[in-house]
Amino acid sequence: MSFKTIFQDMKGELGSISRRGFDVKFGFGMKSRSNRVVQDSSVPVDTFKQSCWANTPPELLRDILMRIEASESAWPPRKNVVACAGVCRNWREIMKEIVKTPDISGKLTFPISLKQPGPRDSLLQCYIKRNRSNQTYYLYLGLNQASNDDGKFLLAARKCRRTTCTDYIISLNVNDVSKGSSTYIGKLRSNFLGTKFTIYDVQPPNAGAKVTKSCSTRLINVKKVSPRVPAGNYPVGHISYELNALGTRGPRRMQCIMDAIPASSIEPGGVAPTQTEFLHGNLDAFPSLPFFRSKSTCAENFQSRSLSGQKDGMLVLRNKAPRWHEQLQCWCLNFYGRVTVASVKNFQLVASPENGVAGQEHENVILQFGKVGKDVFTMDYQYPISAFQAFAICLSSFDTKIACE
Repeated sequence: MSFKTIFQDMKGELGSISRRGFDVKFGFGMKSRSNRVVQDSSVPVDTFKQSCWANTPPELLRDILMRIEASESAWPPRKNVVACAGVCRNWREIMKEIVKTPDISGKLTFPISLKQPGPRDSLLQCYIKRNRSNQTYYLYLGLNQASNDDGKFLLAARKCRRTTCTDYIISLNVNDVSKGSSTYIGKLRSNFLGTKFTIYDVQPPNAGAKVTKSCSTRLINVKKVSPRVPAGNYPVGHISYELNALGTRGPRRMQCIMDAIPASSIEPGGVAPTQTEFLHGNLDAFPSLPFFRSKSTCAENFQSRSLSGQKDGMLVLRNKAPRWHEQLQCWCLNFYGRVTVASVKNFQLVASPENGVAGQEHENVILQFGKVGKDVFTMDYQYPISAFQAFAICLSSFDTKIACE
């Protein structure tokens, strides 16, 4: 029996049982009579236990799920792995054990994978599409120039201009990119000049993370927020661009300080913090999160802080300096064929010498971003940053910079 047949059989059986259990419990589909018999609401009905799949031996079930995970190596077939994890709690727990994090497997499977560090030995290739009409940006996995298919959608962001700053709201939902959405996972905020940015995560990247405070706070669906994990805006990274009036100093120069990632993570055997689940463990129950209205407070605090003081122990990334090509009369970087259009936005980030690294570790490109079409840009990243962090850094390149060019 093929895996496809198994899925269809299981889906049909569980669906019919679920409908029967629901109708019996609430009396639907029965004649309206006073002496009707209904399921006692105090006795829970376990739909999955009524299925033949509940009798599958655990060893056999694990073997089947391992075969499915190994056979579906890329999207869209990999959606079968996600479907198996959504059958029931037992299947989900087994799948969570089988499916490895992106730094080990090199694959993005569940939504939480977007918050986990990328592969250690290779760049994970993604691309960003820009919609100028509504100021939105969409992140997809992979890029096939010969195909009209957008690929696997990962994240979406919407630009919100304010009086003293600019916000980029980041969401897991392609159709609902707002700060009140249940799929809102973070944001990027800039200062007035567009030279300094702060990346915020809605949940703490580690146990010692501190939430950003502000004058006013608006909570949505407070009852749904887990009391053990306070929801808020946790700064996980800072991006700064050097002042470069009229472009007299050449291409842009940028620096990223990753608050949540230790500098030792880029060393052999180094470890970066890895989130294992969202606040409630699944996307459907993901709470509506608070959004702190602090106007330019965060940007002002970033400007006032000493960068040298907050670099200690944190990963610092700098853009790789391009070289001047005499024949082409332009600045050049080796993007290994992933960038085809010259743009001031193009960059490659490597570990800064301030991290105490040298040699090959210092030359490894951790994130590269570049233009390949009118509104299409490639985004390739690897360990120790995540897709969410990489996307936020790339969004900073789209913002207008009054004092940098």
